[in-house]
Amino acid sequence: MANIDLFNGDADGICALTQLRNAEPLESTLVTGVKRDIQLMDKIEAKAGDKITVLDISLDKNREGLHQALEAGAEVFYVDHHFAGDIPESDKLTAIINPAADVCTSILVNHHLNGQFVEWAITGAFGDNLKNSANVLAKPLNLSEQQLSSLENLGIYINYNGYGSNLDDLHFTPEELYRKVSVHASPFDFINDSRESFEKLENGYNSDMASAASLKPEFANDAVAAYILPNEAWARRVSGVYSNDLANGTPSRAHAVLTVKANGNYLISVRAPLDNKTGADELCRSFATGGGRAAAAGVNDLPADELQTFIDRFNQFYAD
Repeated sequence: MANIDLFNGDADGICALTQLRNAEPLESTLVTGVKRDIQLMDKIEAKAGDKITVLDISLDKNREGLHQALEAGAEVFYVDHHFAGDIPESDKLTAIINPAADVCTSILVNHHLNGQFVEWAITGAFGDNLKNSANVLAKPLNLSEQQLSSLENLGIYINYNGYGSNLDDLHFTPEELYRKVSVHASPFDFINDSRESFEKLENGYNSDMASAASLKPEFANDAVAAYILPNEAWARRVSGVYSNDLANGTPSRAHAVLTVKANGNYLISVRAPLDNKTGADELCRSFATGGGRAAAAGVNDLPADELQTFIDRFNQFYAD
């Protein structure tokens, strides 16, 4: 019998598990990866009696692995906010799944824990670019503007760290960063007590965002804008947070950030307009390696010869 924690390597996954393990400390095997590494159930061989926690990865993308774990007799606690499809019925599965556009996994875990570690939920929500939801959670805490800004920045930095084509692109592996933050019941303790780690994230983020500042759109109109990033480590790291930054800057427009991959194809991050957080998952799922949620989604490997098809479909989808 083993305890196994599977979690997305972004801010939402890390902050969700940090809440759970502060509430229920236990030794577990950690299974994670870069943000787009989401078929984590395929990486384990579950056995009868195993207790598996799964956070912030689509059930639909992990259906086969989940089925195998349940068939083996493992107990699974599954919390997520991405498209799930049909949820299996099993007395060994506890599923908390809500794909609403204003919800993330950290918020769902926060509700499950009755707000025990709400500051980490706020951090995770900020990292997932759910500013309004984060502010709603924070309101009863009466935080100062500086404190709220610190949680927002930390969420952004943790999220930024998860992007890359492989672990070598990242400043910290998600497992390493989780171990650094999860020993703290409050994100403020991490910020204050782990200055070297915090500043490494902050300096990396600021440097990479400065590199992205001079980019011009490949295609843009009032409804959409698409940007192409080069096949460089800084570009792979910044792709997700740069997408969020564009969305926040022009909330009425949808944005796509396409990063050139080593194979010549594209890794794509799509953000629906903040004024109408719908459809990003539907658009991305129309491509073979696409998925995500209504407000933010992506395509893992768009063939180079489908670039114009993607731009045309993206424009048509949000121009209507």
